[in-house]
Amino acid sequence: MNLLQTLEKEELARALGEKKVPEFRPGDTLRVNVKIKEGDRERIQAYEGVCIARAGQGINENFTVRKISYGEGVERVFPIASPAVDSIEVVRRGKVRRAKLYYLRSLRGKAARIVERTNSRNEG
Repeated sequence: MNLLQTLEKEELARALGEKKVPEFRPGDTLRVNVKIKEGDRERIQAYEGVCIARAGQGINENFTVRKISYGEGVERVFPIASPAVDSIEVVRRGKVRRAKLYYLRSLRGKAARIVERTNSRNEG
């Protein structure tokens, strides 16, 4: 492991601190608890939706979560090591055959459903 990788690994560990990042893939439904600062007060707001993409590596890694809010599709990109992300929970695991689920943007209703993944031998 070269010096750059070592430094990046240390910085990621420092940025995450005590936070545990669960293992998740595109297609999984996530609940991301986000810290929101309003004036001098801070609160935590849950953002729940389908993970449609993961990108980057190490400290630069991020993931995109898509949800439908009042009939309108909303997507947010969260850096894994962001101090604004309080915690990440996997609500359900989805079975998909793509790494990027951008095709969900054009689908509505039942067509946009993702089948739940079961723990069988074939799936990693």
